[in-house]
Amino acid sequence: MKRIKKITQTNLFKITSLNSLSIVLRLFIGLITSKVLAIFVGPSGLALLGNFRNFVGSFETVSTLGFQNGIVKYVAESKEKETELKKYVSTIIISISIASLLLSGFLFSFPDFCDELIFGFDFKYSFIFKAFAIALPWYALSLVLVSIINGLGKFKKVIYINLIGNFIGLFVSVFFVSKFQITGALLSIIITPSLLFFVSFYYTNKELSLFNLIRFRFFDFKIIKNLSHYFLMALVSGVIGSVVYIAIRKNIISNIGIQQAGYWEAISKISSYYLLFVSSILTLYFLPKLAVAKNNQETKKIFRGFYKTVLPIFIITLTVIYFSRFFIIKLLFTKEFLPVSTLFFWQLLGDVLKVASLILGYQFFAKKMTIAFIISELFSFGVLYFLSNYLIKIFGIEGIVMAQAFDNFIYFVALSIYFRKSLF
Repeated sequence: MKRIKKITQTNLFKITSLNSLSIVLRLFIGLITSKVLAIFVGPSGLALLGNFRNFVGSFETVSTLGFQNGIVKYVAESKEKETELKKYVSTIIISISIASLLLSGFLFSFPDFCDELIFGFDFKYSFIFKAFAIALPWYALSLVLVSIINGLGKFKKVIYINLIGNFIGLFVSVFFVSKFQITGALLSIIITPSLLFFVSFYYTNKELSLFNLIRFRFFDFKIIKNLSHYFLMALVSGVIGSVVYIAIRKNIISNIGIQQAGYWEAISKISSYYLLFVSSILTLYFLPKLAVAKNNQETKKIFRGFYKTVLPIFIITLTVIYFSRFFIIKLLFTKEFLPVSTLFFWQLLGDVLKVASLILGYQFFAKKMTIAFIISELFSFGVLYFLSNYLIKIFGIEGIVMAQAFDNFIYFVALSIYFRKSLF
């Protein structure tokens, strides 16, 4: 009993419990959203949404200059030093505002080019890219403000922001998809995050009084130089990663059809739901701790804490998911998506390996190991791209999830060797 009481009193347990409640609500909201999408847009519509999400993700990365993880680190280190904190917050918000406005100008000026690049010549959605141009600055600033709150250690407020964002997303998605089908689904992807700006601004302003804090005289180019490492890292993972996934999806469409691409998008959607738990715990709890760890012994303690608590629970959860896969497909989608059941084994296996390597990969961000990160990511994306192109010819759509599992295994082994001193 004493041990249980001791565990329940730890910050990790408290954060995990609140975060778990948040994720349960997000999953419930995701269930409704997925069902609406399945009914109104079908597998082929999901494939188009997948391409657009990857496009939005790449612009999100560039518009925030990839600073998100760096913001968490530097705000965490300077939160007790008022002058430094003013410099960091002012520099970050001013630079990202400029970057996002420049990107918005590009989107608004070349919507037809973006439309053909992402959707091809068979679909005409250029006005979506103009709408995205208007939403992008708000979207980028929202992400930055959440990172600032995270760096301040206000974990509960980050979870509250995410919760409110998911409820906004639910109402926006259901309304737009039911009214405008695929067009509404595309619009909901960009409207929801931009509306979240007002929520994140409210919570951040309560902590820092942003109007008094942000001044051009606090702008410091040295901070941009320090954060440039994160831009290079995010450029590889965010932009190149998105390009690879778009290329893989286009390859699926051209070789085995848009319906099959929709099945891959469906299993990826399911995967994203249960990965919410791990990714949010890593960002909220483990990344700030890794950022301030002073030696290998402290880092080892953090790694072991993750492998002893989070990973076993995750494996048990995935085992339950595998045996419930037919029920999950019918619950989240429609009977039209039942072929997705054949993709579960390799997807779940790959995700276990992915989660095992995630905590190691966060060390790259925590310690600004830029070159090592870029090499590892480029190698991983290269393996995924060529393996998927090869295996799809032999196993069809199942070859994609097999390629992901093999890629995650190779990545985990490589990181285990690279971080062996901190790990073992």
